[in-house]
Amino acid sequence: MTATSSQPSETHKRPNYLLIWLYLFILTVAEVSLAFELPLSRNLKLLLLLFLAIWKALLVALYFMHLKFERWRLRVIFIIPIPLAIILVSAVIMEHVR
Repeated sequence: MTATSSQPSETHKRPNYLLIWLYLFILTVAEVSLAFELPLSRNLKLLLLLFLAIWKALLVALYFMHLKFERWRLRVIFIIPIPLAIILVSAVIMEHVR
């Protein structure tokens, strides 16, 4: 065996986790200020908060769960349950709104 056979064939740049954490912190501060400080309509607040939550979830999944650097098959396995989660959350929200 050669020394190169144990090396991974694909190399990727290691992300700056401190910078990702800073992005998540800024998004969290934006969510809190949006929820409690800005005088917006309830529906607009919910829409913006949902957008920010999805953005944060994508950052966590891509960088801290290392999905950004995985093969497409693993990404597909991760993505398949998302429509079901959206349906379930939508059903709960609809029940709450009634």
